[in-house]
Amino acid sequence: MRLVAAALLAAFAAPSAFASAYWTDWTSAAASSVSGTLSVGSSTVSVVYSGPYSGAQTAGGTNYWLPNVYTSTTVPNGPPDSDIIQFSTGGTKTITFSQSVSNPLIGLVSWNGNTVDFGAPINVLSFGCGFWGCGSPIVNGTGTGFFGNGEVHGVIQLVGDYTSITFTDTSEGWHGITVGVLGLTPDPANGTVPEPTSLALIGGAFAALAAARRKR
Repeated sequence: MRLVAAALLAAFAAPSAFASAYWTDWTSAAASSVSGTLSVGSSTVSVVYSGPYSGAQTAGGTNYWLPNVYTSTTVPNGPPDSDIIQFSTGGTKTITFSQSVSNPLIGLVSWNGNTVDFGAPINVLSFGCGFWGCGSPIVNGTGTGFFGNGEVHGVIQLVGDYTSITFTDTSEGWHGITVGVLGLTPDPANGTVPEPTSLALIGGAFAALAAARRKR
């Protein structure tokens, strides 16, 4: 029983531990929008990008997410395939989710000389040398955006709960993004749902309890 109690305590005491990051599967593109889905456990979240873009890979193509500079202690796995939205023209761009997500992730490829502002606090989770070279993001004074000093490849995180993200960037020859999450915003109407790692720990605790009962 002490083992079970310890496992349950660990499950609820470590809500910031994540089993994986969930990245958007972009599935279709229109004149000024790209649509896709996020599969988070048993939930499917629709994701729509709207605004100017120069191209989108929704089924194959060059994998710009290699080499992998998209992992960190917060994000254990980077984008899994070649899906990407590509920009050349700056302007106002919006990403909309069909339900609220917590601390969403933006994967960046080749943000060279761009100035971008999300109008909300960001955390730089990883950056380094990627498909097009090396660079570093210089976060602005308000902490809501960055300037791309060289070829920036990496992941940033917006802090808070979002149903949409609106940002502005400046024009550049080519740069790209994808979108991910670590989890969904708990729904107060249905109670707080533990993150995937916590669920796994809880499952292990109950498995240990069942084994102890069988042994007795």
